[in-house]
Amino acid sequence: MASFKEIVTKAVIGKGKKTFTSTNSVTPSVEASTILGCWVINHNFRGYKTGDSITVEGSYDINIWYSCENDTKTEVIKQTDSYIEKVNVPRKNTTNISGDEEIIVRSLKQPSCIKAEIVDGKIVYTIEKDLGIEIVGDTKVKIAIDEDEDEWDIIEDANENTEENNDEVSKQIDEEVKEEFLD
Repeated sequence: MASFKEIVTKAVIGKGKKTFTSTNSVTPSVEASTILGCWVINHNFRGYKTGDSITVEGSYDINIWYSCENDTKTEVIKQTDSYIEKVNVPRKNTTNISGDEEIIVRSLKQPSCIKAEIVDGKIVYTIEKDLGIEIVGDTKVKIAIDEDEDEWDIIEDANENTEENNDEVSKQIDEEVKEEFLD
């Protein structure tokens, strides 16, 4: 029958991913004719625990390139968007033995513009991002231990083996050398 030991260690006690979509708008200084492109850069974020859920706060910069004055000129709008997302991360079948938890947030898919259009003189754009969230905390792990002791291996000293070989070689020489040959 095996016995068990409990080990306290840090482990992932909750993990999940989610796709977030948000729609924002910006009013250009010069009326837009056509949207030529939209780039999302400088994504920064952090996560923390609020009650039983995880809150992720972040921001990114939007650069929208558009044509104006009947497609004869172009302009770029730069804007910083902030967001706050609350999520309930599913927990694994482990029990957290202390209240100290570390929240790790990863961007699994960087924010990107999936749609941009001109509506009533405003540029309306939709941003999509994928975030992965892990909760790391102290937990107990139960392991089976084997209390049977392994047998000891016999260690032969290299010097002992060499002396035995030298004695055998000397004995073989004594037996094989014929003294009549020397005469």
